[in-house]
Amino acid sequence: MYLTGQHPIIPSPPLVKDVTHVAMAFMRSEIFNEPDRDNWPIFTSVEETREKFAKDTKIMIAIGGWGNEDGFREAARSEYDRRQWAEGVRKMVEKTDADGVDIDWEYPGGNGEDYKRSPNSAHTWELPRYPLLLCALRTALGPSKLISAAVPGLRRDMLAFTRTHIPSIMASVDFLNIMTYDLMNRRDNVTKHHTGIKNSLEAIDAYIAAGVEPSKANLGLAFYVKWFKTDPASRQACKAHPVGCPAALMEDPETGADLGKAGAFSWHDEVPAELKLSFEKALKDGTYDKDGYFHFDAEEDLFFSFDTPDSIRRKLSQIRKKRKLGGVFAWGLGEDAPAFTNLKAANKAVQLWRGGRVDRTEL
Repeated sequence: MYLTGQHPIIPSPPLVKDVTHVAMAFMRSEIFNEPDRDNWPIFTSVEETREKFAKDTKIMIAIGGWGNEDGFREAARSEYDRRQWAEGVRKMVEKTDADGVDIDWEYPGGNGEDYKRSPNSAHTWELPRYPLLLCALRTALGPSKLISAAVPGLRRDMLAFTRTHIPSIMASVDFLNIMTYDLMNRRDNVTKHHTGIKNSLEAIDAYIAAGVEPSKANLGLAFYVKWFKTDPASRQACKAHPVGCPAALMEDPETGADLGKAGAFSWHDEVPAELKLSFEKALKDGTYDKDGYFHFDAEEDLFFSFDTPDSIRRKLSQIRKKRKLGGVFAWGLGEDAPAFTNLKAANKAVQLWRGGRVDRTEL
């Protein structure tokens, strides 16, 4: 589970007894490029977090996150820079008593938040240096500390995660958290499930084809809702076929800036006022297809996509049977508060995944 500073909420112990790893998100990547730094800010301590989970749960620090690219780029440029950055991470892990780190340089090689302003051609040098940075980190941390990496779920973003680079990446990390969510985003021009079964399986298969052992791949769940504006001129087409219908222009073609035609909110958040009535309809009248849950509001030209307990059970059952992955993770734990409905569904599905009996006290 990712435990985020935006929603640092942990449920009662029975609901998290099956959680094996917690990644506290985030520390920024650039702070480890400062050789004299001896403090590493994060929203809570490893010690306080550890007290709220089972004693064997591994508590990790997630470094980076969406839009936090520059610190990694600075660190990766030379052997000296990589060693210095990795040594900074080592000092942080030692001081905080973390069990390891999760590296969230999500888009090495390009296609990150700045892809319009800084084209991918300016970042090809990052492709061989990303695994070198991970190697320096493994050398600094030694074999006993954990290293995981959050990696993109869309094929178009897997620039650094090919057969050329995966072997050297996997030589340094213990497992990958494959972000099988946000699989529709503001760069798309047609509607689709943002965390559906088909596109999640496509992501998993891409990593396996590139050389990742299934046992070292984790499937991602989204404990939040995504919404997208559709093209009003295509309203009738969207009513007939909500999945695959034209979306509105959601980002500036020149800068990539968000045009306010797409967004997300967690289950713990207050639903934005302008979406409230439409979202109530999505909860009541939404539809399952073979890939997941969705709703199209023709009056507001809004497409909603989100996981539900039933879609989580379907997804874990189908993908586990087909690929026998190492595990499952979610962004993020507190985002599912206060009812933790999706967490309960994931717990049940994972217990069945492991071939065990379902603990009815969690349901």
